[in-house]
Amino acid sequence: MIRRILMENVGVVINDFTSIGDSQFEKVNRKKASFLKRDAKLLKVGATGKVHTIDKQLDDTEKVTYSVHYTYFIKHGNHYYLEEEVESRKAVYYGGVIYEDVEEPIPAMEQGVDEEEYEGGERLEYRYDRHAAVQYAEKWWNSYNPAYKKFENDCTNFISQCLHAGDAPMRGYPTKGKGWWMRNQSWSYSWTVAHSLRQYIPNSSVGLRGKLVESPDKLKLGDVICYDFEGDGRFDHTTIVTGRDADGMPLVNAHTYNCRMRYWNYEDSTAYTPNIKYKFLTIMDDR
Repeated sequence: MIRRILMENVGVVINDFTSIGDSQFEKVNRKKASFLKRDAKLLKVGATGKVHTIDKQLDDTEKVTYSVHYTYFIKHGNHYYLEEEVESRKAVYYGGVIYEDVEEPIPAMEQGVDEEEYEGGERLEYRYDRHAAVQYAEKWWNSYNPAYKKFENDCTNFISQCLHAGDAPMRGYPTKGKGWWMRNQSWSYSWTVAHSLRQYIPNSSVGLRGKLVESPDKLKLGDVICYDFEGDGRFDHTTIVTGRDADGMPLVNAHTYNCRMRYWNYEDSTAYTPNIKYKFLTIMDDR
């Protein structure tokens, strides 16, 4: 499948999973294992490839970067829904043979600060529009709003945009370690850095703020999940809740490796480790 996607740039639909091998369809098999735990059924997978660059090397090999847009049609209980994910990959190709084909690693994050100044004497009342936040997450999950700067590691920038689309007010400009904002080609750590946003939301008492809840089923649409993949205390990734499965568990949208309606725990991700830790943040307002 990868060879056809890579060299022919075509769409593929998979209907029969019985003959899929681990090395050939690693992505699909991770999904299958995840769905099995939830008693969900993967009915159909589509994969559309797009080649981005082909660079001829001195040794006559070709280095290729490409992306694969997966669509998964899922039945869970009486619910049917479509999950989508875009994976960035790179390959080495020579003489009709692919010698290397790997998922590109998540790019290094901008480093924020652990000790942030959360308050600034501002009183910013608002009501969080969860519907608008989710609408934004659905509209832009696989593209980039030109009104905002795009980052190579874009997950928290995207979630901040979703929260702002839900009327959460910016504050703290121009101090990067204060408040939550993006303005004039500058931004706070909390706007773009996963660990900083995780620290900011539950410690803020004005403007954008929230509280920790103990489990994902307590989250509402428009709430936020933070991920510490290595379990080392430094949070790496942020998603927004955009739906629920038949058990009432969150489905999420995210950037960096763009996805929509993905099951919240990321066990199917190559970034997942057994040490993963989560923080579940429900957004609060002035109601």
